[in-house]
Amino acid sequence: MLRLATYQPDIAPNLGSMIRLCACFGVALDVIEPCGFPLSLKSLRRTAMDYADIADMTRHDSWETFQVTRPAGRLVLLTTKADEHLWDFKFEPTDTLVMGRESAGVPDDVHNACDAHVKLPMFGAARSLNVAMTAGMAVSEALRQTR
Repeated sequence: MLRLATYQPDIAPNLGSMIRLCACFGVALDVIEPCGFPLSLKSLRRTAMDYADIADMTRHDSWETFQVTRPAGRLVLLTTKADEHLWDFKFEPTDTLVMGRESAGVPDDVHNACDAHVKLPMFGAARSLNVAMTAGMAVSEALRQTR
């Protein structure tokens, strides 16, 4: 089953959007803490509305805990530091798409632990898209290929 993992998210509304995305598309979500905001049931309800109740979400207190407990399958990092484009990448049904922090991406050890690195091609002077928007595009493309 396809999964989405968010590494130490900084912005609660972006996490809320990813929770809603996962709930609507039947994709499991891994939240790798610590978050840049208090992650509580109240904050989840505020940012994800009632979708937090139907999402298949697992919280991990660290990257190390996530690595030990995650299901088998490739880790596919969405990053601006990749050579392969999203639309050229061949997804597998057991992939976990990894999203970095809005403010800093992921550290080198997380980058190096991922099996593949994929980017969205952008035009002009644009540096990056919103992390939740990128997650939505990547999940959509992965599901298109694997279903």
